Amino acid sequence: MTKLVIFAANGQIARIVTDRILNEKAFADVDLTLALRNSQRLSDLSGQPRVRILETDLTKAADVDAAIKGQDMVFVAVVDHTADNTMTKNVIDAMKAEHVNRVISTNILGIYDEVPGEFGRWNHEQVASELDAARESDRLLAASGLDYTTLRLPWLNDRDEVKYELTHRNDTYEGVSGSRQSIADVVLRIVADPAFASKDSLGIADPATQGEDRPVY
Repeated sequence: MTKLVIFAANGQIARIVTDRILNEKAFADVDLTLALRNSQRLSDLSGQPRVRILETDLTKAADVDAAIKGQDMVFVAVVDHTADNTMTKNVIDAMKAEHVNRVISTNILGIYDEVPGEFGRWNHEQVASELDAARESDRLLAASGLDYTTLRLPWLNDRDEVKYELTHRNDTYEGVSGSRQSIADVVLRIVADPAFASKDSLGIADPATQGEDRPVY
């Protein structure tokens, strides 16, 4: 069995990942620990045979360590905007202490000034207050020695589709928007094959939105 912990497990992308793991045969050997601040939000999943639900505050080191203990893989389904990147540091420290190596962490597009054109200008304006913390979270992961993947998310929509192209750390970002289902699909590709996107930073977006100057919903 592969043991996966999902932090911020009540988020929309986390919920899609959880649903697919519990309902698709390809993931029948994956056990889930769902870590979130208020466990009652996932009460509909209590009693599932492959699910453990933990009340977890990512800013509290002891909570994070308890959730990561005994896991094979970590998915951080929230972008770290905390002062001093407390959440990212707690995850890295707990993974090292518990000898867990594989981590998937969400982040925002634009952390490398990789988004071109008018949309890049507009996006930078929208996320300016978040950029320093987002950049530092990515830097900490890359320097940690862990087997990490950063997911740089586009502006998200709820379209019922899996449709995306990937760009890498030194590539120009392509597209502006993408579905939450598409992001979940990338996470699940890594769960199925932990070597996929190892020590990389992926930009993810619907290629049909390339050239738009505002998000597509």
